[in-house]
Amino acid sequence: MKKTVTRLADGRELLYYDSRTDTVRDAVDRRPLDAARTVSEIRRDPLLGDHVAVASHRQGRTYHPPADACPLCPSREGRLSEIPADDYEVVVFENRFPSLAGDTGRCEVVCFTADHEASFADLSEEQAALVLAAWTDRTAELARLPAVRQVYCFENRGAEIGVTLGHPHGQIYGYPFVTPRTEAMLRSLAEHAARTGGRNLFDEVLAEERSKADRVVLEGEHWTAFVPRAARWPYEVHLYPHRRVPDLPALGAEAREEFPRVYLELLRRFDRIFDAAGSATPYVSGWHQAPFGDWAEGGPARGDFALHLELFTVRRTAGKLKFLAGSESGMSVWINDVPPETAAERLREVASR
Repeated sequence: MKKTVTRLADGRELLYYDSRTDTVRDAVDRRPLDAARTVSEIRRDPLLGDHVAVASHRQGRTYHPPADACPLCPSREGRLSEIPADDYEVVVFENRFPSLAGDTGRCEVVCFTADHEASFADLSEEQAALVLAAWTDRTAELARLPAVRQVYCFENRGAEIGVTLGHPHGQIYGYPFVTPRTEAMLRSLAEHAARTGGRNLFDEVLAEERSKADRVVLEGEHWTAFVPRAARWPYEVHLYPHRRVPDLPALGAEAREEFPRVYLELLRRFDRIFDAAGSATPYVSGWHQAPFGDWAEGGPARGDFALHLELFTVRRTAGKLKFLAGSESGMSVWINDVPPETAAERLREVASR
């Protein structure tokens, strides 16, 4: 892999990731952009302890542009985009309308392919491996920023999720705090270790799912994907490497090599849940990684956290969405219409032949 670092016209960083080491990236951003300015503030809820990002400049972000004005497609004569090159493999750049910036963290955009009509599931294993390499590199780089405590690489797909750009892409958030979801995992991890004489909760969850197998969706030599016993979403899958590591940079070579095949199969099954022809299922997919810094003083070590990917869809059946109404939105008490065992069975039924 070759990484080329450059700058956009307004000073934001852009990085090309190429599979060939002899690729030259020297295109210049010719847009007349003013220097990037953002106004982002982190406020803390005194009752819940949660952090909320206030970013009023995002009201003006690009919203459902036509395909011929997509800001994530390569630049062409007469149509300059966020990517100066006329073609690319994988590109990462600082978000023009970030939720977090400067002292409040960092937000980046990841373009998986130059093909506007593709999706992640359409990528080859080689292309998916390059995206994994980009996620890994960005995690390691953002970990060095003083303002960043945790890195979250994720993809939102589909208008039903709220995606405003149709081009296949994801995002990377560098949070300046440990997120509430991760804090809850760390509490459970510490409580389980205290209760069981030091046993690791992540290890035991994975071992139990693999031994019972009724919620296992697919299993490789180094990865297992399963529907969790208390899944919140109608179709929700967690993907774990068999050897526990805290983050993407710590992932072993064998697991890294197998990941593209396993993950692409999982995404393709999601596209077949509701339609045998494989229509695009809206989903959120994201990597849960251990935070950085002194987050675990008196608690579990960073290596006790288990890197894993969580994938879910807001669709509960063909033509119907799972809305977060009173109980979920108001009280954080989830109600799932699809039993996890049923969801796992369906995801096994739509396996590639």
